[in-house]
Amino acid sequence: MVYDVAIVGLGAMGSAAAYHLARRGVKVLGIDQFEPPHTWGSSHGETRVIREAYFEHPSYVPLVQRAYELWGELEEEAGEELYLKTGGVMIGARESEVFSGAVQSAREHGLAHEVLDGAEIQKRFPGMNPAAGMMGVLEPRAGILYPERCVAAHLKLAGILGAELRMNEKVLGWEAGADGVRIRTGAGEYAARKLIVSAGAWLGGTIPEVASMLTVERQVLLWFEAKSRKGLFEPEGFPIHLWEYKAGKMFYGFPDLASGVKVAFHHQGEITNPESVNREVTREDIGAMRGLLERFLPEANGEFLRGTVCLYTNTPDGHFIIDRHPATDRVIVASPCSGHGFKFASAEGEVVADMELDGRPSMDLSLFRLERLRSGGDDS
Repeated sequence: MVYDVAIVGLGAMGSAAAYHLARRGVKVLGIDQFEPPHTWGSSHGETRVIREAYFEHPSYVPLVQRAYELWGELEEEAGEELYLKTGGVMIGARESEVFSGAVQSAREHGLAHEVLDGAEIQKRFPGMNPAAGMMGVLEPRAGILYPERCVAAHLKLAGILGAELRMNEKVLGWEAGADGVRIRTGAGEYAARKLIVSAGAWLGGTIPEVASMLTVERQVLLWFEAKSRKGLFEPEGFPIHLWEYKAGKMFYGFPDLASGVKVAFHHQGEITNPESVNREVTREDIGAMRGLLERFLPEANGEFLRGTVCLYTNTPDGHFIIDRHPATDRVIVASPCSGHGFKFASAEGEVVADMELDGRPSMDLSLFRLERLRSGGDDS
């Protein structure tokens, strides 16, 4: 049998691509070395942020706007809540990347938003304690995606639509030829006309040509019990939040969804690889976060409840890779996402399906081309 499209890696982006291709009648083979959703990669931990006033670059805004639409459609089709609107506030000094970049994106795209000073942030959200001189951009549509549910919904619907999904099957190699691509796994060999590789932290091992462009970073997600004023952190009145607490240093968090207040550093983790990463949460991990909680979210600095480790797979400029393989048009490289990609997965899956079926993406992906990394340039 020859499949139309094979997909290696069925996490956030791969599961979405499988769904979007299958719903268009494409014969899809999906392969994953684990059984998504799982806890070994980047798409777990109960919650992920979705936000629109994108400080990283204004070019992301149309993509996330399409993602909002598609998450809504997926919710309806799957019959399950995947998104919770909480609002979101991006906090930092006036000149910080987080604050100034969010303002730029909001103004450039005409997004609903408010600019708040530190006193206004604390008045609106008494659980927050901004430092002197901090400012915030409050965007009402920001909120929470449930990553495990999102991946499971994409995969379930892809399967219903005819995609063949092979779990717990490790890819050992692949070769592209004039007529298609052959994929070797521990269970056998498959043939497909085209291939999408969305292997996340394992991308460098699957496509050696991009390995030198990537670093894998250990990230720790932590949950703390709120202290006496637990009502401060309920989702009805407490938004998702991202802080640039000093130049280039960030952490983020969520309201308490009855499982504790979840917080995490954004980057600053140790460089590792997915095979040898330390997956235990250490005393040092907890202590480093407690220092920030005491300064900025003091009422959340209660009993440590639990933690887990996930992986960021980073490019040098922090932007994604969504492009064709440098040596063959039959292969699309569709990851990594440098620690901020889950929110886009529904739209990324659609865009990759467009590339495979129509020969070109339906949105501007110039920011994500491989050429910028091979040449050492930065198109940001």
